[in-house]
Amino acid sequence: MLNPIDTASVIREGGAVGIHRSDLHEGVAWWLGSCLVVTHQVRRLLVAHSGSPLIATYADRLCRGAVNARHYACEVTTMGARTEEEFLSALQEAPVAGAWLSDSDGHVRIRLHGPGGEALQEAGLATIRDMISGDLVPIPVNDRARGTISPWQPKEGRT
Repeated sequence: MLNPIDTASVIREGGAVGIHRSDLHEGVAWWLGSCLVVTHQVRRLLVAHSGSPLIATYADRLCRGAVNARHYACEVTTMGARTEEEFLSALQEAPVAGAWLSDSDGHVRIRLHGPGGEALQEAGLATIRDMISGDLVPIPVNDRARGTISPWQPKEGRT
């Protein structure tokens, strides 16, 4: 595996938490997106982030991992820079899987939500940890299986 991480210390607390470059890197976001889609058989994923250039890069990589996960052809909807409250509200309106990414002082947090919008619990994280540490990150089976990334369209009266 290129650029390995300490999965036990990084993949925890509902997703991944660590210091940019020393604990985790942008590739981890790709791995998380791909593994979330496969382990939870995700067909739709909502992604939002806190808005810094660093975390926008992580969010882009997570989206690309999700659309490249085996044969699932996941439809990723990206909200771009939003507050966590806006993300959670949108996630509850259409219960799908989701990912919220934020950073502060070089610390990166990627919080994952399962297909019903619920925060990922330890059992789901353990499976993802095992896949990553075993270098079993899913890849696409062919181009037809590739998903799509599209911008979020807010409902009327909401921005």
